[in-house]
Amino acid sequence: MSLPAEHFDDIYAREDDPWGIEHGWYEERKRACVLAALPRERYARAFEPGCAGGALSAGLAGRCDALVCWDPVTRAVEAARARLAEQGHVRVEQAAVPARTPDGTFDLVVVSELVYYLDADDREAFWRVVEDALRPGGHLLAVHWLREAPEYPVEGAAVHDELASRSAFARTVRHEEADFRLEVYTRVPPAPRSVAEETGLR
Repeated sequence: MSLPAEHFDDIYAREDDPWGIEHGWYEERKRACVLAALPRERYARAFEPGCAGGALSAGLAGRCDALVCWDPVTRAVEAARARLAEQGHVRVEQAAVPARTPDGTFDLVVVSELVYYLDADDREAFWRVVEDALRPGGHLLAVHWLREAPEYPVEGAAVHDELASRSAFARTVRHEEADFRLEVYTRVPPAPRSVAEETGLR
């Protein structure tokens, strides 16, 4: 079964930063990899389900005209709102996919360390929400931990293998290390274009 919101409430009740997202070179470097992997310099409207305390959101905010961030955990939402309070183009809400679907469409969706918490039915529903939310030609960035996590419904590698099989997306970026896998997909059609093609280089 999917891990319930109460599971994460309990974790945050014990620690303010349970996964060490706020501190340490590993997470800082991974965030830099995520931002560097985004094919476009700027996006009109982006969605980040599962924003935690907003550490990655702060970087995404500098690349988007509008950013919608969700998390189901009260303490995480409070932390993200405090961090992003001066970013008037960022909205942080307490919500989760697939129980709720976002309003409107986006040209970027960033899914970071999230989908392995969901069971098979919820993963299918999650990706369908993302498919519906992404504009044609929009980008989906997914990044997940690859090492063993027996308490999760599925491992990170399986999440990405499932994503690769979905016909609504075409992969344009893949970066894999021992610890994590990062991929960018284009919502098709239209056919995906490389960064060089998007910027007019041949």
